[in-house]
Amino acid sequence: MSGEEILGYASAIIVGLVIGLAGGGGSILTVPIFVYVFHIPTLLATTYSLFVVGATSLVGSINHIINKRVDLRVTAAFALPSFVSVYLSRRFLVPAIPDPLFQLDRFVLAKSNAILYFFATVMILAARAMIRSTRPEQGEAADGRPRYTTLSLDGLAVGLLTGTIGAGGGFLIVPMLVLLAGLPIHRAVATSVLIIAVNSFVGFIGDIHHTSLAWNFLLPFTGLSIIGIFIGTYLGRFVAPDRLKKGFGWFVLIVAFYMITKELSSIR
Repeated sequence: MSGEEILGYASAIIVGLVIGLAGGGGSILTVPIFVYVFHIPTLLATTYSLFVVGATSLVGSINHIINKRVDLRVTAAFALPSFVSVYLSRRFLVPAIPDPLFQLDRFVLAKSNAILYFFATVMILAARAMIRSTRPEQGEAADGRPRYTTLSLDGLAVGLLTGTIGAGGGFLIVPMLVLLAGLPIHRAVATSVLIIAVNSFVGFIGDIHHTSLAWNFLLPFTGLSIIGIFIGTYLGRFVAPDRLKKGFGWFVLIVAFYMITKELSSIR
């Protein structure tokens, strides 16, 4: 095993660690790890990401469910439309994207490169949210009445994002659950983990019809990520997640600009 692969497997623990601490965020590292460390093709990397994020989040959500931190009514309102959106996007939308996506004279924008540019843009937005590190205390649901219609529409949008780039979208889900459902931050984090789990698995199911998977690689990586979420859940009792999220946000920002630079340098 090369040093690069050892670094990649070690990064799997960080992915789970961040999901356990913050209810999301770590999943946006899986695609860059698969593409740039393990040199996996972009579309396959998004499929692998969905499985890893889904399995890791599912394990983490079990503890939250047992301890009754998950709001199941809010989960249903947000997640059901999201499930439909993520499945349809993985089953039909992503395969239907033309390759190349755009061509003008010698300039060719391949489908895989376009997805990575989009992914890097999402990473920058996520990093900005983490660096700002402001937790919304109240919003439309400050009166304690969840806005189920708005939650459902937001669920559709997050499902489309998850299906397209293979990230769970926790950095978007947690603020929505606080602002639109009136959930305390700890319940929003717990509910987000469950939504991410099912969202990711639904997207993964949409892929298995046309994808061959290397389980001997995928399962060990997922196992390390699951170890990370146990560590993150434990540390969450003692460590203020905001400070860690801010540092992680800067790291995500650096990775995003690295991705953009890497892709631009490959243009001929």
